[in-house]
Amino acid sequence: MFAETPFTGLYIPPAANDAGISMGAALHVAHQVLGQPRGEGMRHAYFGREFAEDEILTAIAKTGVAFQEFHDEDDLLRETAAQIAQGKVTGWFQGRMEFGPRALGNRSILADPRRLEMKDTLNRRIKRRESFRPFCPSVIAERTADYFEIDYPSPFMVQAYPFRASVRASVPAVVHEDGTGRLQTIEKDENLRYWKLLRKFETLTGIPILLNTSFNENEPIVNSPDEALSCFLRTDMDLLVIGKVMVKKPQIGGQEL
Repeated sequence: MFAETPFTGLYIPPAANDAGISMGAALHVAHQVLGQPRGEGMRHAYFGREFAEDEILTAIAKTGVAFQEFHDEDDLLRETAAQIAQGKVTGWFQGRMEFGPRALGNRSILADPRRLEMKDTLNRRIKRRESFRPFCPSVIAERTADYFEIDYPSPFMVQAYPFRASVRASVPAVVHEDGTGRLQTIEKDENLRYWKLLRKFETLTGIPILLNTSFNENEPIVNSPDEALSCFLRTDMDLLVIGKVMVKKPQIGGQEL
């Protein structure tokens, strides 16, 4: 990309397809009709609906599943990172939903990128999609250069960068066949809770990357707590972290369903 052109910067919006027409129409009116000055480009895509804790707890109560509510965010993130590091496939439902086709850390399924088998595990248990389709790495923005040959922000998961050859074996679940990864860089000031989770995972494992795929099962990405719980309960996901609440699969005879 940058090596093959004279350009030093690139901006691709998060919905560079028909869904972006609404955004383009609004910008046209703002700038061309109303004469408002142009600002910087979108730095994040978290413009969807957000749900309050009482809405989350009400949705959980309707299912009857047991849950643990964490009043300390640090404890929640530490436990979530530990569960992911142990191989648990985790639904992650936080804050405002993403605008566009990608799950960018608020309506995501997260997993350990160090596990070579994780791609097949996700396809077998939840996603049921073609084996050649890769899963994507979310990486702490300031660590991008340590893992990729290009150190340039990619917040919307729309660009593929070559992994450095020296690190590919450490995150095999998110490396494409050609050695690239369609990455998402996470800035601390744009998605603080997700950034903190990545840091917790790095503290445990030495890896500042999580496998990130959309929170769905051959359907639109979940939006509401009810949809998240429905997807969690009918698939073989291990864990759901929704707001400050952690839900694990019901157990029968000491075994998870």
